[in-house]
Amino acid sequence: MSHTYNAETYAAAKKEIWKITWILSALTIIELALGFWMYFSHNTMSGSMVMFIKGTILILMMVKAFYIVSYFMHLKHEIRNMIMTIVVPLGLFIWFIISFLYEGNSYKNLKNTYDPHHQEQSTIKVEEKHHSEEGAKHEETKSEHHSEEHH
Repeated sequence: MSHTYNAETYAAAKKEIWKITWILSALTIIELALGFWMYFSHNTMSGSMVMFIKGTILILMMVKAFYIVSYFMHLKHEIRNMIMTIVVPLGLFIWFIISFLYEGNSYKNLKNTYDPHHQEQSTIKVEEKHHSEEGAKHEETKSEHHSEEHH
């Protein structure tokens, strides 16, 4: 399997790399613009608009990852089986993380619902925190009042 390189294939490869570089640069600039827009106007945006922008940024990141993997890691020119040995485990790994995050949240909610001891302990901690905050505010008020009397 010999590969012959000449000026024509070199020029085509160089042109393709520059094209991909400009595409990646444009995607990065769009992501940054969306991020700065969201950061500086987060008080005026609705929650659904923020989620839409975050979703758009995630999609653009996936497109960039595709270009990087396919061109700079040379998977575009690989055989289909080689690509599947990388993409399928990656997809399973992403599914694994999402399912564990979902199940972890479900466990926390069910634990609060069905475990009376856990529910009791969490309410005791909240009450203790609430009482300690009230005590601190009372002490602060008392010390301010005391310092005013001495002046």
